[in-house]
Amino acid sequence: MTDHSGVGFLGMANADVDPSSRPSSARIYDALLGGNHNFAADREAAKRLLTVIPGAGDMARANRAFLSRAVEFLLERGVRQFLDVGSGIPTVGNVHEIAQRREPGARVVYVDIDPVAVAHSNDILKDNPRAAAVQADMRFPEAILDHPAVRDLLDLDRPIGLLLVAMLHFVPDDDAYTAVERLRAALPAGSYVVISHGVSDTPADAASEQVEALYRRTDVSAAHGRTRSEILRFFGNAVLVPPGLVWVHEWPAGGDGDPRGMAVVAGVAQIDP
Repeated sequence: MTDHSGVGFLGMANADVDPSSRPSSARIYDALLGGNHNFAADREAAKRLLTVIPGAGDMARANRAFLSRAVEFLLERGVRQFLDVGSGIPTVGNVHEIAQRREPGARVVYVDIDPVAVAHSNDILKDNPRAAAVQADMRFPEAILDHPAVRDLLDLDRPIGLLLVAMLHFVPDDDAYTAVERLRAALPAGSYVVISHGVSDTPADAASEQVEALYRRTDVSAAHGRTRSEILRFFGNAVLVPPGLVWVHEWPAGGDGDPRGMAVVAGVAQIDP
């Protein structure tokens, strides 16, 4: 099988490249959350992002809180396996701690394209036999699904929570829709798809060109919001659970009021319920 791990990780193909010299989207997110698994270049990029979108830190925290609520929701519905694609670094409210605190037997595989994030993750997880992190590019879903760690930890015949949280806006359309469709198709009935995504119909979209320029200097080649209808396409035929696609801080209670500076929406859907 062709090795697609790390494909698309700009600037990291050469082993001589110092990863601390180039900001990473995963580590910028960690910096926004107040984590300590980041470098000076990441913290500087986070500061620049905050000058463009002052609410970026609030959005990151609201997004992480949504992730926690979504994992709890899936646990309540009997899901005990989680595939977190584009996970970044599992710190500051991570999936395995949330899941295993309630269900010690829960299993989690984190997937990220950033080798430094994956190295940090595996260091965090070294004493946890039911969680692992793998380096892979979500544009090649078969490489993720066939990865030994995924096959070892997850039973693809039982419901899985597929987490695509705050990462699809870093993937171009041609790659993103095809990859998510293939991932969904590989999941058994009763599985769930969890998505949060930057939305392009808010005032924060006015800063999109500056945000895209900032992220072009990182490990990703795109950083752009999508409309609600474009985001809904990622769920395919999966059935959205109430309240549907809402502002990230309003899930699952719902509401259609003032987004309070949010530029992120979120939803959860079940496959063949």
